[in-house]
Amino acid sequence: MENTGLAFLGKGLGFPVTFNKATGDIRLVEAYADIEESLQIILSTRPGERFLETDFGCNLDQMLFEPINLTLISYMREVVKTALILHEPRVDVNDVSIRQDDSMQGRVIISVDYTVRSTNSRFNFVFPFYQQEGTDLDT
Repeated sequence: MENTGLAFLGKGLGFPVTFNKATGDIRLVEAYADIEESLQIILSTRPGERFLETDFGCNLDQMLFEPINLTLISYMREVVKTALILHEPRVDVNDVSIRQDDSMQGRVIISVDYTVRSTNSRFNFVFPFYQQEGTDLDT
């Protein structure tokens, strides 16, 4: 998708980092796609994981094996909202909603309603949060 005129929103590496086998170029994303991948990175990074930015990320991994109840959902909502406010200055977080996808599997769906500040465009980002088992390994 060509985003001419939206270069001011940023350009960065695609997540996960991938290479074009034919050219050897790294896949880049820009504009709205760059913001969405930034949200993905923030929510999937543990604080302390980045050497030079030890406070970058979100503490979701600490909640993996907790029972899903109203207290946990409220806490998750605040953790997500705080992480995005601190680490993604291009957006205003309008709402963070969390719903149980499958209580027996421990899956929750995190939906972030946000507005891109410079364009006043509104978007919704969905982040499925759960721990995958190691049984889907190819041998």
